[in-house]
Amino acid sequence: MGRLFDGPWPIVIIIVVALLLFAAPKLPAMARSLGQSMRIIKSEVKEMKNDGKTESTDTASGPVEGKIVNHPPAKPGEPTDGTDVPPSTRA
Repeated sequence: MGRLFDGPWPIVIIIVVALLLFAAPKLPAMARSLGQSMRIIKSEVKEMKNDGKTESTDTASGPVEGKIVNHPPAKPGEPTDGTDVPPSTRA
């Protein structure tokens, strides 16, 4: 007759079953949180690697500051996206 706790596998199986029974509703949130943490760590490591390098002078990929783009007003009967309507008259 074998003992229940002879090796590590029976203990591991009991822990996994207990986690699935008692923590199953929280597993998706924990996995989402772990994924967010990994993305943050990855971006921070990438930023640390690029920290010592000089920044490029290419402005095409960067934001354009101080430039205002005006779109012509819509013609009567054309649908609009609502940006040219005052906030008090929006539905």
